[in-house]
Amino acid sequence: MKAFAQFNGRTATDDTWQLSKLGPTPEEEWDRLQHFLGLGKPDFDAMLATVEPLFRRGHELVVGTYDYLLNHHDTAVILGWEKGANPEHLAERRRFFTVWLARTLGLDLSHDFAHYLFHAGQVHAAHGPRQVHVPKMYVIGSISLVNATFARFLTEEMPGNPIVPAALASWNKLLSLHLHLMLLGYQTARAWDEGDFPIELSFFGRVRNYTRRHSMVMHLPEDSRMATVLGRFFNYFPKIRPDALAVEWLGKDRVDEQGRPWLVPEKRYWAKKGWLVLLNGRNISFENGSNQIIQPGDKVSIFPPGR
Repeated sequence: MKAFAQFNGRTATDDTWQLSKLGPTPEEEWDRLQHFLGLGKPDFDAMLATVEPLFRRGHELVVGTYDYLLNHHDTAVILGWEKGANPEHLAERRRFFTVWLARTLGLDLSHDFAHYLFHAGQVHAAHGPRQVHVPKMYVIGSISLVNATFARFLTEEMPGNPIVPAALASWNKLLSLHLHLMLLGYQTARAWDEGDFPIELSFFGRVRNYTRRHSMVMHLPEDSRMATVLGRFFNYFPKIRPDALAVEWLGKDRVDEQGRPWLVPEKRYWAKKGWLVLLNGRNISFENGSNQIIQPGDKVSIFPPGR
């Protein structure tokens, strides 16, 4: 007899593949860290008072940032600019940076911007069109340099103004939030590439709307299971989760250091009706689900419901 689980008005059978322990989505981390940092009206009032002088020097910041990276030996090597910047590549990076700066100075707190920063982190982990890997220390360092440049600009543009210290404290909070989202995306891209052998993932139907490509290669450690493949996929493409996965909240009993029991809520994810994952052409729902072992040369195909 099949076992059934009821959650969110849906029924899942025990031959439906499931996942647990997915990483947080960009919007979840965006909201959580914003709350922790206490970003509120006083912060936004202080930042708004300094937007205009920072905006006036925005071009200087963009140009100066890439001049600095070009003149620093390690980052010049990383970008392939040992003999000077490639004009097309430099223009691309300046445009990317300018969009980020405009949204930052516009105090964009949307979830869309959280996903933009998440994707920026993936690009810096060699998952951009040029596949340039910027080590994490330089991602962190670049945000710190922007923070320092904001401080220099405001000291020069608003000398002695009492709002400046409060504004800089608030900009520091906001830039820390940005860095956290970038590193979240960065980690999903690095995880995607960690492993001993490659497998190919192919995407069909509206899955391609999320992935913006037909296929990707993922590297896996030996003895990996399908849960690792799907976990990495849904961490890398978090926007697809509401479409493909239903959530069940589980309560797990734990005991603290004093021996007192307490309940810890955890999420479990189930494939929604019609979502199909094939391993070498066979439906994993009938082949041990997410516990299926992956071998070198295996091919995974992901289909949405319908055609």
